[in-house]
Amino acid sequence: MPSLAAHSPAAPAAAAALVDLENLRTDVDSAVRAHLDALATEVERIGAGAKALTDQAADLLLGGKRLRAAFCYWSFRAHGGAGPLDGDDAARTAAVRVGAALELFQAAALLHDDVMDNSDTRRGRPTAHRAFAARHVVAGWAGGSDAFGEAAAILLGDLVLVAAQRELSAALDGLPNGVARAARATFDAMQSEVVVGQYLDVLVQAEPWGADPASDEERARAVLRAKSATYSVAAPLALGAVLAGASPERVEAVRAAGLPLGEAFQLRDDVLGVFGDPAVTGKPAGDDLREGKRTVLMARTMAGTDDAGRGLVTRRLGDPALTDDAVAELRGTIVGSGALDAVEAVIDELATRAHVRLAAAGLAEPGRTVLADLAHAAVDRAA
Repeated sequence: MPSLAAHSPAAPAAAAALVDLENLRTDVDSAVRAHLDALATEVERIGAGAKALTDQAADLLLGGKRLRAAFCYWSFRAHGGAGPLDGDDAARTAAVRVGAALELFQAAALLHDDVMDNSDTRRGRPTAHRAFAARHVVAGWAGGSDAFGEAAAILLGDLVLVAAQRELSAALDGLPNGVARAARATFDAMQSEVVVGQYLDVLVQAEPWGADPASDEERARAVLRAKSATYSVAAPLALGAVLAGASPERVEAVRAAGLPLGEAFQLRDDVLGVFGDPAVTGKPAGDDLREGKRTVLMARTMAGTDDAGRGLVTRRLGDPALTDDAVAELRGTIVGSGALDAVEAVIDELATRAHVRLAAAGLAEPGRTVLADLAHAAVDRAA
C-alpha cells in the first residue's frame, strides 16, 4: 500500500493544551459533571433501575476533546468577553455553561448516530447500544438483546438532549434579555440543522450511489455541512460572539469563518475514519468502510479509479465483515485514485479560507490568537 506519511496530521496534544488555557477544560468538565450528578439523583428517584442511563452518559461525557466548548469560549473572549481574572464572573460562567450545553448536545447526537451507523466503538469503548445489549445478555433478560440496546441508547440520547436544553437555559438565566434570546435562537437553529443533516445522511445511504460521482460528492458535502460543520465550529463561534454582546454583523462574520472550518473538520474526520490509527482514534481501522459511509473521499475515489476499482468499492463498501486485508485493499484503491490527495487539498483550501475570514473579523487578543490556533488544531489532528 502507498505510504501515507505525507498525510499524517499532528498529534492531538496541541489541541488539548489549547483547551486547558484559562482553566476552560476543568470548568466545562465541572459543569458537565454537576449536571450529570443532579440528573442521576433525579433519575434514581424516578426509578432505581434507570441509573444505568446516567452511568452510561457519564462514561461518554467525561471524555472528549471539548473543541466545541473551546470555540464558543474563545470567541466570547475574542469579542471582548471577560476572562477569569477580569471580575465579571457571571458572563464568563455563562460562556462556560453554554460550552457544557454544546458538549451535552454533541453527546446526544453521538448516541443517536452510533445507533444509526450500527457502530461498535466510540473513543475506544463499546458504544452505548452495545453496552446496553451486553448488560441484557449478562442479566439473562427476556427479548432480544440488540433491540434492548438500541432502545436504551435512543432513550439515553433523548435524555441527554433534554439535559443540553436545561443546561443552556441555566446558562442564559440572568443574562440580558436580548443576549439570551439571540443565544437561544442560535442554539435552536443549530439543533434543527443537525437533525435535518442526520436525515439527509440516512437518505444518502439509501439513495442510488456510484453512477454519478460528482452528484454523490455534492450530496455528501451538503450532508456534512448540515450535520457537522455548523454545530462543530460555526454555531459555537456564533454563540460565543452573541454571549459577549457582539453586533449581528460581527456574529455573522465569525460564523462565516466557522462554516469552511467546520467542513474541513468533518472532512478530516472522514479521512481518519479510513486511515486513522485505532490506538489514537478509538475506532477500528477502516471502520467507516465497514459502515459504508458515502463520503466525499469515497465519491472522489469512484471518480478517479478504473472499472476494477469502482467494482471493488461497490462490492466492499458497507460490508461489516471486511477483513484487515480487504480494508488495506480498499485503502490502496482510494490512494491510487488520487482521492486522498484531492480531499487533503480541499481541506487545505477550506482551512485557508477560514483563517482569512478569522483574520478579517476584527477579533481581540488573546482570543484572536487562540482561535487561530484552535482552527489549526481542528484540522491538523490524528483523532
